[in-house]
Amino acid sequence: MPDEIRARVRYPALSFRPGVASMPAFIRQVTIRNYKSIAACQLELGPLMFLVGPNGAGKSNFLDALRFVAESLRTSIDHALRERGSIKEVRRRSGGHPNHFALRFDFTLPNGSRGHYAVRVGAKPSGAFEVQDEECRIAPAEALGVFHHFRVKSGRLENSSVTPMPAALSDRLFLVAASGIPEFRPVFDALSRIEVYNLNPASIAAMQRPDPGDILRRDGSNAASVFQQFSAEAKDKVRDSLSRIVPGISDAEVKALGSQETIEFRQNVKGQAHHWRFLAAAMSDGTLRAFGILLAVLQAMSAKDHANAPLLIGLEEPEIALHPAASSVLLSALREGAADCQILVTSHSPELLDNTDIPPEAILAVDNEAGLTRIGRIDPQTRELLREKMFTPGELLRQNQLSPDPASVTDVSNDRQLKLFDSAGR
Repeated sequence: MPDEIRARVRYPALSFRPGVASMPAFIRQVTIRNYKSIAACQLELGPLMFLVGPNGAGKSNFLDALRFVAESLRTSIDHALRERGSIKEVRRRSGGHPNHFALRFDFTLPNGSRGHYAVRVGAKPSGAFEVQDEECRIAPAEALGVFHHFRVKSGRLENSSVTPMPAALSDRLFLVAASGIPEFRPVFDALSRIEVYNLNPASIAAMQRPDPGDILRRDGSNAASVFQQFSAEAKDKVRDSLSRIVPGISDAEVKALGSQETIEFRQNVKGQAHHWRFLAAAMSDGTLRAFGILLAVLQAMSAKDHANAPLLIGLEEPEIALHPAASSVLLSALREGAADCQILVTSHSPELLDNTDIPPEAILAVDNEAGLTRIGRIDPQTRELLREKMFTPGELLRQNQLSPDPASVTDVSNDRQLKLFDSAGR
């Protein structure tokens, strides 16, 4: 079994909100090498993607690669590695003993600029690490605009389109230092606002201290503040969707109790003339998780003109604790949110995928062979069955027919075949 595996997938732009064109996908392509169970992959992404596969296949590792870069920019790369144990827990383990991992994101910014950001991190003795290579290149949206770039190797600035530049350090991402330069600030802002959610109902239920509510936290622990900042339209969409997921729920409002706050839900109770009121701590895990998911996917719609709105979110198995009958409502919310924010979803739920309108281009099949994650598009015959609407993706998942097409999962023998850095400067 070869140690390196590569997947290439191409997707057209997709529109999920009727009558409204989706924004271009923020991350057009992701390239990963030696990150946890992923030996190598290169995947092109659309505005709404489903990573489908069994538990332990490596779906979460793919999302974590995106979260790693965002967390490294918001805090530090040392903090991001420590949260995952150490660099030994991040770089792929194999007989070949790779001593580094690398990530590349090809992006389109809201202003139309296109470019990429790539980084390679290597292990050093005693658990230390070094940023071996880091590159950022931005092509302007306008034909006559100025192209900007920098390249840093092991703490040494190799080249840059802007002078003077800040000092480079081998244990820091240079993009953090370059974020003080207007030409590179949009890239830092966009990548640092990637959010991957693993919502915790207990965190949503707990009393919360008010905060600015710009972006929902990973566990949902500032849900009340975020909901408070929602536009009236977005609040109505949350309430409407929640009432269809949890029959009887008629309203949700932020309730202040002293210096803290929570969510107060109103629910119809048989035989009662008036709605009963329940604080979040009295609600079921399924209700709180559904509420958090709706906040996550609709926050960009509510704040799409706000400078802090996320451009990409990942959702870890959003169907957990939800009744299968609620899956169609969840899918509708995901489509709604994808008009304003790129959404990547991991799932092994046939119910969530039981819809013939999910295009085959939106599905990435994930499996694991001999400890290595394989990610790719589904085979042409299966894609045709979906296009003809002869089956839903959920039906094919039940039949174990959603697996990576071998033609889209190919061997990679060296880094030059899996392009990470643009040494030619194009």
